[in-house]
Amino acid sequence: MFQRIWSLIIKELLASARDPQTRWVVLFSPPFLLVIYAFAITQEISSVTLGVHTQDRGVEARELISRFEGSTTFEEILYLRRDADITTAIDSRSVDLVLRIGPDFSRQLERGEPANVQLILDGRASNAAQILAGYSGRIVQDFNEDQATALGVPTLTKVVTRVWYNPNLDPLWSAVPALFAVLTAIVGFMVSALSIARERELGTFEQLLVSPLRPTEILIGKAVPALMIALASATAMLILGWLVLNVPLRGSLLLLYASMIIYLAAIIGIGLFISSLAATQQQAIIGLFIYMMPAVLLSGYATPVANMPDWLQALSESNPIMHFIVISKAVYMKDAPAELFFHHTWPMAVIAVVTLTAGAWLFRRRVS
Repeated sequence: MFQRIWSLIIKELLASARDPQTRWVVLFSPPFLLVIYAFAITQEISSVTLGVHTQDRGVEARELISRFEGSTTFEEILYLRRDADITTAIDSRSVDLVLRIGPDFSRQLERGEPANVQLILDGRASNAAQILAGYSGRIVQDFNEDQATALGVPTLTKVVTRVWYNPNLDPLWSAVPALFAVLTAIVGFMVSALSIARERELGTFEQLLVSPLRPTEILIGKAVPALMIALASATAMLILGWLVLNVPLRGSLLLLYASMIIYLAAIIGIGLFISSLAATQQQAIIGLFIYMMPAVLLSGYATPVANMPDWLQALSESNPIMHFIVISKAVYMKDAPAELFFHHTWPMAVIAVVTLTAGAWLFRRRVS
């Protein structure tokens, strides 16, 4: 019995060594993914841009601002002139938070009176907002203690925190839009990536080839059902998030669905490309896993793309999931203008054209 088991073990090892796809998954894929994950996964908030709007030119106000400037957390300080600039800066994500100091801040401290500073945070990334609120609160607290010691009075400065788009920092409000984008992609990937591979595995692929259908028509016939299934699944998730999870939908559903069709076209193009390469459904699933894991991690789903190195941020621009997560959050959490949709839709359209063309070319090449 032991000999038979040992022979089977040797046979499986040899079969795995002879299969190029298995060699890639076992030998080359893990180190590659490890490098990507090491740079992409981090809970540290770094390279933060701080907006400062101060109406006070006093010594105490300058001292507080200098403490933020000296912090390693804040890489860049953007000075804002008007209250209206705060809305523009946070809405466009030019800054991650804004420190607002009123006109009487220094005079109130000099008189030994309580003085407030305001922190305005972007609640679209609830985890990052909570961490930045903690960082900023510690800086103000240190300043507060030094001022109180110098004046010989109890602590004076109070931090007033205001979070936009997600005032209660509800993690569901931040997680559901991103998860909606990822799950929509997974449905599109699975349906499209398994379609051609399933035909090959079941032996019905040859029947399609001898039919009057051309290769391009076969691809269209595979892509359209995948698009319909993914749209139906996305609609169900939208209703679930809105009615059951109580996550608001503030933006345009028309713009969301228009961009989702382009998004799914890019996803399905990648899935058909993988399916054309695979001979079996198992190979298609392996190929899908190899692509999906780095794509999700580079999408900003778990950690902000801005925290990644510049070369990974550039690589993320070719990731349709990253673009659609931004669109999804814009629809769920705020009524974003059409310009934001266009800014993230045209890269997905380019990706869709490239992937669908590549999938059609590979499919025709494999059947010729």
